[in-house]
Amino acid sequence: MNNILTEIVAHKKTEVAARKQQRSIAALEQAPAFKRTPRSLRQSLQDPAKTGIIAEFKRRSPSRGLINGQVTVQDITTAYTRYGASGLSVLTDEKFFGGTMEDLQQARAVNSIPILRKDFMIDEYQLVEAKAIGADVILLIAECLNAAEVKHLAAFAHNLGLEVLLEVHSEAQLEKVTEHVHLVGVNNRDLTTFKVDFNRSCELAPKIPAGKLKVAESGISDPAAIATLKQAGFEGFLIGEHFMRQENPAQAFEKFTAAIKTAVKM
Repeated sequence: MNNILTEIVAHKKTEVAARKQQRSIAALEQAPAFKRTPRSLRQSLQDPAKTGIIAEFKRRSPSRGLINGQVTVQDITTAYTRYGASGLSVLTDEKFFGGTMEDLQQARAVNSIPILRKDFMIDEYQLVEAKAIGADVILLIAECLNAAEVKHLAAFAHNLGLEVLLEVHSEAQLEKVTEHVHLVGVNNRDLTTFKVDFNRSCELAPKIPAGKLKVAESGISDPAAIATLKQAGFEGFLIGEHFMRQENPAQAFEKFTAAIKTAVKM
């Protein structure tokens, strides 16, 4: 891992240890949201009436700094849902991305589509926490976890009824895909340099194991790119900064989805 990722994971270990002291797993299991049946992102992404976009709510990032600090999670996520998002991605990392678990809970309260908890998941506790705050899907980042850790956490999430999106950036990381990984995301942004290479998704698409729904992540800012990615076999498209850095993210999303209909026969 590179320095920033190493720093994030080190902080996450400290953060999770502190949260375990504040709220037990037994307490998390008593949360009302823990008892709900999670929604399937896989099914939603394959719904022809939707766009295939997993629209992200993200205030800031280590590479870009503040992206948008003016909008509310309720306003933006309900607009994403209204204009055809297949799923939502909500950042819950506070130190590096300015997100909170309350953001996801607020998004859950006003939306009925699947929600991905976007965070650096390294511990079973975070998976129980994800279900307790209303998430349907969790992210595992191959760059942060070894194969045994991916296998264990994916199985644990699956047993909770949560779907698992495994994010990869290289062909070697595809070896970490396990039976309990439901979706494989190709991050076009190199987490060691934060540079974006849009062709990464298309290069890795044919190498993703059969039966795993393909998701392209990062660097998608042109509706025409969706057509290219669909041809490569992708059914999901995680887009965050492109909308969030606009003055009106909701309006930007509406225009983007309208342009998709022109670029792609949906």
